[in-house]
Amino acid sequence: MASPTIPRPTRSALALFSERVIESLVHLCGISAIVFVFGIFFFVFKEGAPFLTELNFTEFFTSKEWIPTSSVQPKYGIGALIVGTLSVTFLAMAIAVPFGLGAAVFVSEFCTGKTKETLKIVIELLAAIPSVVWGFIGLSVMSPVIIAMFHVPVGVNLFNAALLLALMSVPIMVSIGEDALKAVPDSYREASVALGATRWQMIYRVLIPAAKNGLLAAVLLGVGRAIGETMAVLMATGHSVRIPHSIFDPVRTLTATIAAELGETSHGSPHYQVLFLIGVVLFSITFVVNMLADLAVKGIKKQ
Repeated sequence: MASPTIPRPTRSALALFSERVIESLVHLCGISAIVFVFGIFFFVFKEGAPFLTELNFTEFFTSKEWIPTSSVQPKYGIGALIVGTLSVTFLAMAIAVPFGLGAAVFVSEFCTGKTKETLKIVIELLAAIPSVVWGFIGLSVMSPVIIAMFHVPVGVNLFNAALLLALMSVPIMVSIGEDALKAVPDSYREASVALGATRWQMIYRVLIPAAKNGLLAAVLLGVGRAIGETMAVLMATGHSVRIPHSIFDPVRTLTATIAAELGETSHGSPHYQVLFLIGVVLFSITFVVNMLADLAVKGIKKQ
């Protein structure tokens, strides 16, 4: 006797409708990020675009004379501002990358129990400190220490700001770097130990190459944090428009210039428009950094 056929359960129209709504919301959230980015760029560019017809691009990007408030002959050269921004960022990364990735390796592979949890809490607390507080630390604590240790006339300078930016970038590097190392399968660790590798050999020959994508992402997020910082560099760099010849020279960054001057300019004036063009330059720099990061990650994946 043939067994009776059992009808397969069918999905209700309500379930299908709910699934389509959720899929549409997910697609909308993904597209909204692109829309917001282009919207921000359009707003910043729109405010500065009227001055493009009067702007000398060669002078704008190469001149180190920034005198926008002159009533006789204003100068809009951001060459020194770009050099100041890049020099502070590069020096901060030279300090932060070894400490950040080293701390990520230490927390991930050497710490256990309460020690690990305590270190993670302390590192995360560093990220919770407001940037203006970091600026006060650079102004009132780091500045006298730098003057006493290095015998320089001014304590608010490139080195002071780089130290602060390094401390501000380390927490995100440690967090992302630790996640990248933890994502490496335990079988990699077990196989390397079985082949007779020491712990250090296992780390720099197995774990770090396997986690290169995540570690690179951690470094680049730190770079983005340093480039976009405003208040700390405004208070700790000395805010002087010049090309630095030493790490103890005062400098000025693009972000600090916008923060210090935008509130004092009249709406629609040439000075106001140039500050928005500086915002476009900052936007372009971050875009180039992200593009290079994407190319680097794709190159690592091919390897």
